[in-house]
Amino acid sequence: MSSELQVFRLPDLGEGLTEAELVNWLVAVGDQIKVDQPIAEVETAKSMVEVPSPYAGTVAELHGQAGETLDVGKPLISIAPVGAAPAEPEAPASAEDPVSTGVVTDAEASAAAETYRTEEKAGSGNVLIGYGTPGGATGGRTRPRKGSVAVVDAAPAAAPEGSVAVPEAPMEPVVAGTRIPGKLSAVISPLVRKMARDHGVSLDAINGSGASGLIMRRDVEAAISAPEASAAPSAPAQAPAEAAAPAAASGDLDSRTGLAVSARTPVRGVRKAVAANMTKSRTEIPEATVWVDVDATALLDMRAELKKRSPHDTPGLLAFIARFVTAGLKKYPALNTRFETGTDGSQEIVGFEGINLGFAAQTDRGLVVPSVRNAHQLSARELDAEIRRLTAVAREGKATPTELGSGTFTLNNYGVFGVDGSAAIINYPEVAMLGVGRIIDKPWVVNGELAVRKVTELTLAFDHRVCDGETAAGFLRYVADCIENPGGALADM
Repeated sequence: MSSELQVFRLPDLGEGLTEAELVNWLVAVGDQIKVDQPIAEVETAKSMVEVPSPYAGTVAELHGQAGETLDVGKPLISIAPVGAAPAEPEAPASAEDPVSTGVVTDAEASAAAETYRTEEKAGSGNVLIGYGTPGGATGGRTRPRKGSVAVVDAAPAAAPEGSVAVPEAPMEPVVAGTRIPGKLSAVISPLVRKMARDHGVSLDAINGSGASGLIMRRDVEAAISAPEASAAPSAPAQAPAEAAAPAAASGDLDSRTGLAVSARTPVRGVRKAVAANMTKSRTEIPEATVWVDVDATALLDMRAELKKRSPHDTPGLLAFIARFVTAGLKKYPALNTRFETGTDGSQEIVGFEGINLGFAAQTDRGLVVPSVRNAHQLSARELDAEIRRLTAVAREGKATPTELGSGTFTLNNYGVFGVDGSAAIINYPEVAMLGVGRIIDKPWVVNGELAVRKVTELTLAFDHRVCDGETAAGFLRYVADCIENPGGALADM
């Protein structure tokens, strides 16, 4: 019965992520599950999400254990179809008989997973857990059938007359990636599209049994059940000892320092994503930094007065500064762009009709940057409410990849950590970041006389490829002037 198993691979959970940590299984072997039923909780570098099953049936195998990091495109769960008996464990097959066992080699599984990840990044239009992959819905994945290398010669002879034809393995990448205009509209369910792609079935070869030729789930299942399209079960999951290598035993000596190693902490999840993003930013972006000290006394006084009138819904200081930033980006749009380099070496600066304002938020999982979408349309009070909401969901690990990966400019309030300034690293692929330091009492000259004022430091890191110092300084000075004269600035916005 193993040939009947439906193997669901870990999908791209958004933003082209390549791996996820398996936090908890929501089902067990032998459980009966339904389509769209959550089967596992996984934590990506962006958020914690529940993964639903595209298949109904009996759970036959769980590929992985809690705490294990799984690659996108690798098997997550195997399910016996409704009405089929759960697959019995089979003895390992010999290398001479790959067709009879249907076992996929490690090389084939890795190749299939890599193809899967590449195509997910290109964008399939598939909606799995509430948000789509990047790109349009016109392209089809070209992933080869599992075990296709081993059964290329045998598959044509095994196909009975009248069965639904599936292209032979060598032709699959070409056929599966080709769409007849308007054909895709005959498939409405994203789960049906995903099922077809997972099993290497070309939708172009299927005549839908639904109204107006609509391709139904049963049509794809019929194509999958054809002998030539039978998919081999994925390679068994690694043993726990292989899947999650333990940290180095205490007492190991470091060859460089001669000291005992106290611990080795795997870099994964948010920390791994931050490390990769910061490295890419430093490697690709020729950044420059400008800064200025700002008298924020008037802003604090204005907020204190508002708080007296309305104690419960007065915006925080960050919301007011965010409002000034969005106004400044309208005046200096070069800082609200993205610098792109094409595969042919061509370069262009991409501008946006709108501002998604990201802000740095410290969580138990590390530093994340949720973004307020269309922040330029919001008042200070509305910005405050959205900042509080996004901070809460980010700290709970429930922010979506869209909320965490769609910013066009970042505001970083590192003053909450008690520091004055920072040589910030730009949040790639954005081109600028504004940092706000702590607000402290400092001597300040006011109308020719020395006074104690509330002073903060603003620091702007910017990509020198998109603008020169004049633009960066103009934006920074605009925000500083708004902070020093908040009443007049808000009146003009």
